Amino acid sequence: MSEQRTRRENRAARTTKPRRTAPPRTPGTVRAQAWVDLGVISGLLVVGMLGLTPVFGGYRHLVAGVGGLLVGAGVAYLSHRLRANAITTVLGLFVAYVLFGSVLALPNDALWFVLPTVDTLRDLALGAVFGWTDVVTLGVPVEAPARLAVLPYVLGVAAGAVTGVLALRWLPTRYRTLWRCAMLLIAPVIVFAGTVLLGTAEPFLPGVRGVVLAVGALIWLGWRRPEGKNISLSERSGLLRARVLGTAAIGVAAVLVGGAAASALTPATEARFVLRDNVQPPFDPQTYPSPLSSFREYTKTLNETDLLKVTGLRPGDRIRLAVMDSYDGHLWNVAGPELATDGSGLFELAGRTLPKAPLATIVDERRVKVDVLGYHDAWLPTVGVPESIDLTGLDRSHSTGFRFNASTSAAVLIDGVDGDTAYGMRSGIQSVPGDEQLEDVPVANVSMPPVENVPDIVVAKATEYSAGAKAPIDQLRAIESALVTNGYLSHGLETDAASSRSGHGADRMEELFTRSQLIGDEEQYASAMALMARSLGYPARVVMGFAPENVVDGRPTTVTGEDVTAWVEVPFEGVGWIPFYPTPDETEIPQDQNPKPQSEPQPQVRQPPRTEKKQDDLLTDSDIDDKDDKDKKDAFALPAWAIWSISVVGGLLLLYLVPLFVIAAVKARRAKRRRRAATADARAAGAWDEFLDRHEELGYRVPPVTRTGIARSLAEQRQTDAAGTATLDGFAFDADAAVFAGDALPDERVDALWQHADAQSRDARRAVGWWRRQLSRFRVSRARRRAARSDARRRRRDGFQ
Repeated sequence: MSEQRTRRENRAARTTKPRRTAPPRTPGTVRAQAWVDLGVISGLLVVGMLGLTPVFGGYRHLVAGVGGLLVGAGVAYLSHRLRANAITTVLGLFVAYVLFGSVLALPNDALWFVLPTVDTLRDLALGAVFGWTDVVTLGVPVEAPARLAVLPYVLGVAAGAVTGVLALRWLPTRYRTLWRCAMLLIAPVIVFAGTVLLGTAEPFLPGVRGVVLAVGALIWLGWRRPEGKNISLSERSGLLRARVLGTAAIGVAAVLVGGAAASALTPATEARFVLRDNVQPPFDPQTYPSPLSSFREYTKTLNETDLLKVTGLRPGDRIRLAVMDSYDGHLWNVAGPELATDGSGLFELAGRTLPKAPLATIVDERRVKVDVLGYHDAWLPTVGVPESIDLTGLDRSHSTGFRFNASTSAAVLIDGVDGDTAYGMRSGIQSVPGDEQLEDVPVANVSMPPVENVPDIVVAKATEYSAGAKAPIDQLRAIESALVTNGYLSHGLETDAASSRSGHGADRMEELFTRSQLIGDEEQYASAMALMARSLGYPARVVMGFAPENVVDGRPTTVTGEDVTAWVEVPFEGVGWIPFYPTPDETEIPQDQNPKPQSEPQPQVRQPPRTEKKQDDLLTDSDIDDKDDKDKKDAFALPAWAIWSISVVGGLLLLYLVPLFVIAAVKARRAKRRRRAATADARAAGAWDEFLDRHEELGYRVPPVTRTGIARSLAEQRQTDAAGTATLDGFAFDADAAVFAGDALPDERVDALWQHADAQSRDARRAVGWWRRQLSRFRVSRARRRAARSDARRRRRDGFQ
């Protein structure tokens, strides 16, 4: 029976599982396994960052992303080595983010490509807040503004810091179960998913990257060494064989399953959810006045003002300001995001390389430089079909507000174009075939924003002018020819032969065709032809710009307000937008040839009082808004939630940092005064007093006894071993000997005492918990004064006895 009992006890002892405890850890050290974990997770993070390759049009974003990853991991390592608290780690991360952000994300704006400047600090702040909104509203590949490179840098810094803290500080202090190890995969998964949302509808190697991420994570989890378990040689051989076979099985299964899934999901790429397809761009042209409503301002007020100086034009080239494709019965205007179609397009952030026009046949090229003189507006003048633009000549705050519409080849600066600015562009020139070549070409099938409240007479005239023509180009040319032949040009100036009212609303369009003569300028004729083409079902739009006449090849051309013009464009399949110019050149308006019959005299009869009809009911409101846009809201102002968050966090940091810095300065002054005492024995005593003050600030009890007694008491409170106790006793003995040595004490012994005091203070700090370390920062001890008061009380007591 005793043998059976012994056998059962031995079996129970072998099967009893030991309690899982965290592996022993030396403060500040990093195990080899932690470096392996950090390296593997960093590699998976780089795989996730590759998802932004289509957005940035290459791999240049990896410099900022991988650099930010190293910065975040470096801060996490220093936090572990210095045993910094959470607040100190966050502050250090912020400092490192600013310090290294210039060289990694914004080298072109940094001083000597390294040092931060005011511009880089601003871009680092704006990029962290607005970077993702700019990326999802920007046409790919993104190249400008410069702060867009901050987005991968922010991702790298945040992911590197989180991974580093988990791998170096959190995981080594706990028993490493599978789910705890898997916590390190949080950052790679978030970065992978984030790049999908911020990416494009055509992802970058989704199957390959997904397989690499999954296989890498599974292999890493499977090959980690168990903690706290001694494995025999035979068990280790079997475990190695199982790991090798398991790794091979995982790799083959992942490739097969991942490849099959990728091929199965390839036809469904249109269903891929990305933010850029579901986020409305922030720029709305409807917030600006209709460009065509200010047409008469150029012809009357700015007709002799030098607006632009353009270099690189050729005879016949026109400068484009704005393209209007929606009409509400009052104004032609640029369609906003809520009415945008494939024909009108959207204004998106763009960089140096501009998105390609969806309908354009390029036959020539222009390299144009524009110097802005007296021109002030939000619409940026362009030439042809812009393909790239150089905004280095613009003020930095203005260039960040650049938006471009690839469908209309129009550009805008949100804050407006000011004088004394310059920019350059490379543009293609649209092919304009002859009418005989367009005879059998249909109009392109593009959708346009609606036109509303079109007068019936405009529709009737469109039918009348185009009667007998069959092909679209013939019908449109017939309308153009009728307006040019039957109309007369008048800007409503005092020198014109006949008056011409401004505006292009429904009442002005009706007046254009009901008067005895067609009288108007480009504003009315372009508006009328576009409405006629729309009534026939053709997608027409109105373009406003400049047509300078004094163009000489190779020489700058000065553009004035007198060069303003407007025309109509209609797209043809496989060709592009073809221009039409319906404005007549004839300014001599003939007088009415049918004199009114002479009326017979009638007896005088008292007439009733005359009531004049309000002009507001007849005229289109076409007032010119010539006020400065100083009241426009800054496009990059921080949102309310960001201001509130920054205020709260900043206030809490100030409440924490201001007292901390003040108390730290007091302590530094105290130590400095003791180190610079007049005599050597006083400096030695100061080292001991500083040693006592730092211990008392950490919460240790310092009894009023001899130095040897204090040393032994502190050794008990710190629970040091025999060697530590002996070190404290030696320090107390050396301090006593130095104090009583007087002026004969050499400086080397004083410096050694201070170094010993600093080392013992650091050991005492490591021996207490986090909370006591934080409280010590806000305590100021005066051990020397208390010791002096204790000695005085003791002397008085002895004398009294």
